[in-house]
Amino acid sequence: MPSLLALDSSTDTMALALVAQGQTRVFEAQGGAQASARMLPEVKALLAGAGVAMADLDAIAFGQGPGAFTGLRTACAVAQGLAFGLDKPVLAIDSLMLVAEDAHAQGAGDDIWVAMDARIGEIYAARYRWADAAWQVVEAPALYAPEVLAAHWGQPACVAGTALTEYAAALGTLPGAWPQPRSRAAALAALALAAWQRGETRDAAEALPVYVRDKVALTTAEREQKAAAS
Repeated sequence: MPSLLALDSSTDTMALALVAQGQTRVFEAQGGAQASARMLPEVKALLAGAGVAMADLDAIAFGQGPGAFTGLRTACAVAQGLAFGLDKPVLAIDSLMLVAEDAHAQGAGDDIWVAMDARIGEIYAARYRWADAAWQVVEAPALYAPEVLAAHWGQPACVAGTALTEYAAALGTLPGAWPQPRSRAAALAALALAAWQRGETRDAAEALPVYVRDKVALTTAEREQKAAAS
C-alpha cells in the first residue's frame, strides 16, 4: 500500500486524509479563511498521530477544484510546497467528484449529478457515472445559473451537493437527492488511492487549481441590485 496525504479546502470544510500502513485516517474542520492557517499544523498532527514521517509519503493529493478561490489556492500551495520539499509527485483530484464519491458511499446510484453552491447566485455542477469500478466524467464541471441547470439536466436520477438546499426553489424537488455529505475526507482518501493506482501522478509544478469562473465576487452595485430584486 502506498502512503498518501490528501488535502482539500475547496468548500467550507477543510478535509484531510492519510492513507498509510494499510489504514485510512481522516480529519475535517471548518475551512474557508481558516484553512490557510490550520492546514499545515493539522497535517503535521495527522502524520504524527499515525507515526508517519513526511519523508515516508509516496505522493500528495489535492482537491484541484472547482470551488472557493481562496480554498483552492490554499490546498494547491500546501500540496505543491510539500511535494517540492520532499521531491514527491502530486495527484490532482476533481473536487466535485468528491461529492459523487461521498454520495455513492451513502448508497446513491451510479449516475450522479453534483451541484455545489458557487455563491453569488451560481452553481458548480458536473455529471459522473460509476462504471467498471471507476468514475467516468459524463459532463465536465461547469458554472450554471440555477434555472439554466434545472432546464439542462431535466429530471436527473440522482443529485448530490449543497446547491440542493441553497437553491431549492429554482431546482425543485428531486427524487434522488443527497444534500448532506457523510465524509468529504473519506471520499478524498478513496479518490486519491484510486488515482495512485491508475498511475495519475504528476510533477509538483502541476499542482494548479481548476477554475470555471473568472469573476469571484459581485461589485457593490451588483449586490445592491440583487438585494433590491429579492
